[in-house]
Amino acid sequence: MKIQKVALVLIGMIFLAGAASAQQVKTDYDRGANFAQYKTYSWAQVKTKDQLDVDRIKSAVNAALAAKGWAQVDSGGDVSVVAMEITRNQQTLNTFYDGFGGGWGWRRFGGSGFGEATTTTDTYKVGTVVVDLFDAKTKQLIWRGSSSDTLSNNSDKNIKNLDKGLDKMFKHFPPDSSKK
Repeated sequence: MKIQKVALVLIGMIFLAGAASAQQVKTDYDRGANFAQYKTYSWAQVKTKDQLDVDRIKSAVNAALAAKGWAQVDSGGDVSVVAMEITRNQQTLNTFYDGFGGGWGWRRFGGSGFGEATTTTDTYKVGTVVVDLFDAKTKQLIWRGSSSDTLSNNSDKNIKNLDKGLDKMFKHFPPDSSKK
């Protein structure tokens, strides 16, 4: 029974690790914005707890926008870019049952109950990068993208996940605002 219990706990942990690492990317935009008029952008701000991530975020967004034909200018771009990194701890509760007890019967008629249950708590970091694009003249938000992913203590893995998330975020950018 102990081996089965350990196996169930390990299977559950592997399942949760896979489920927790699923990256979610979302985008939205102003349907009235004419994205064909925007060709340049300037950085307004990058907010993050880890200063090393400022250059990483800027580099990934710069590469994505350059691939779409947009040019970065020091100031006075058609679009102002603001990026934020938000990190929080997430917890999950996992309950594993080792069986339904031994013997046949119900209550006082020979049964021995429903077995044992073990509940564990897993805590992991969830990081979200939000990129906002504002029309520099009107100061109106014209596009927002967000990428959520589980972080690890591995910096290389976090950089890879950031790049992957931003690639997905800008995959269909700029949106075709002529489709109503």
